[in-house]
Amino acid sequence: MEKNLHSILAVFPTPNIEETARYYYEVMGFRIVKYLDVKEPHICLYRDSVEIILTKANSEKVHTNRELYGYGEDAYFVADNQEALQNEFISKGAKIVRPLHVTDYNNKEFVLEDIDGRWIAFGMKQK
Repeated sequence: MEKNLHSILAVFPTPNIEETARYYYEVMGFRIVKYLDVKEPHICLYRDSVEIILTKANSEKVHTNRELYGYGEDAYFVADNQEALQNEFISKGAKIVRPLHVTDYNNKEFVLEDIDGRWIAFGMKQK
């Protein structure tokens, strides 16, 4: 079967796109590209093959999947070397809400909470 899907781009509405961008740069190592003087202002964040687009939310609070639906992360990044990544984020002040572990569905992952309260998982299915 031909491989057609290669990646996903996450769109995160946020009350303060500049503050959220700064967090992703300082704590998570993303590169920032601003498009603030366009019809739909946004900031693009890049790290490796991941792209996140920050947009201005209509509210002063991000409503997470946990709040809206009772459980679940707000994004899941498939990642190698989760231990090194977790250690990097911890050294820069990230709030780890679920340390590196193997889930009951056989993913090796950890979860951090970003500046807006989103839970972001970093993991991969184990063989």
